[in-house]
Amino acid sequence: MSAEPVPEYIPEPPAKRERGQEAPCWPVPPEGGFTAEDLDRLPQLPAHTELIDGSLVFVSPQANFHMLTVSLLENTLRRLAPAELRVRREMTVTLAKRQRPEPDVLVLRAEAVKGPEQSNFAPEDVVLAVEVVSPESVERDRERKPQLYAKAGIQHFWRVENIDGRPAVFVYELDPATAQYGLAGVHHDRLKLTVPFDIDIDLTEIDRL
Repeated sequence: MSAEPVPEYIPEPPAKRERGQEAPCWPVPPEGGFTAEDLDRLPQLPAHTELIDGSLVFVSPQANFHMLTVSLLENTLRRLAPAELRVRREMTVTLAKRQRPEPDVLVLRAEAVKGPEQSNFAPEDVVLAVEVVSPESVERDRERKPQLYAKAGIQHFWRVENIDGRPAVFVYELDPATAQYGLAGVHHDRLKLTVPFDIDIDLTEIDRL
């Protein structure tokens, strides 16, 4: 069986370009939309491109709050995680043929890490997915991504919101009866949990980063 052809790229119309600017090239989706494998073979994709519902999602430059919050969670979770778990930031998870989102932070089973060339993980290896909400990603992070993570069976999901410059963490756990997330708590200033492992994070530490 032959592989699907790599989608063509088309330049932006000249009328939309300023004089002297090189024309950006946009990928033309194949019939039925892009697939998870396309992210590894499409040329010139912007960094951190996601695939949601068969469509490419290009991520906007991130604000200081987003960067600091991701760093705080990543570094603290890596320090607290037991030996059988690993922490990664901004790596994709292949949930289905046309679903390959990129959580801001992942906690996953150590055996899922295969080597330096690995670009994505399977949902069954993910213990926790974390999304830090940005102005351009509100709908995706609050609605679509949690739906996809829950459907794929990821047990724990955190959504982090900017509340007056500090992170507020909305903690969700998967209800096996409904395959949907239920809110387990909202945490300000301090995030202290016993699942998926013992976690104690001083969220005010962002003020000192």
